[in-house]
Amino acid sequence: MSHQLFNTELAPTPIGPYSQATIYDSKLIFCSGQICIDPNTNQVVTGGIEEQTHQALKNLSNVLTQSGSSLQHVLKTTVLLHEMSDFDVVNKIYEQYFSPNKPARSTFSVKGLPKGVLVEIEAIAYRPDKVVDQQ
Repeated sequence: MSHQLFNTELAPTPIGPYSQATIYDSKLIFCSGQICIDPNTNQVVTGGIEEQTHQALKNLSNVLTQSGSSLQHVLKTTVLLHEMSDFDVVNKIYEQYFSPNKPARSTFSVKGLPKGVLVEIEAIAYRPDKVVDQQ
């Protein structure tokens, strides 16, 4: 069993020494946290928590799609919020992207996020074409 590092131009270039995702054994995809950087401009999107959440989820979706998965195959997410008071707003937007799939999730409030953004979202997903039914 091995792993491969994965990056796509359809999501922001990592701002540190990491890849956008790691694919384990051709089946599991571990996505790095995505923030609200527009991959076309490499700049943080303008606006508040709504715009930032949409962009972070679009970036996450692009990493998953390009690596052979999708939001519908996510098993677990972690949501990092600068302010827990944004929880309800983020939940409403999150639900638009994760329906009908509702993966396990943890949400934390943190003191600060890269580039001063308000939200970061990471995920673990599977590649449906690589999973063999063991029944």
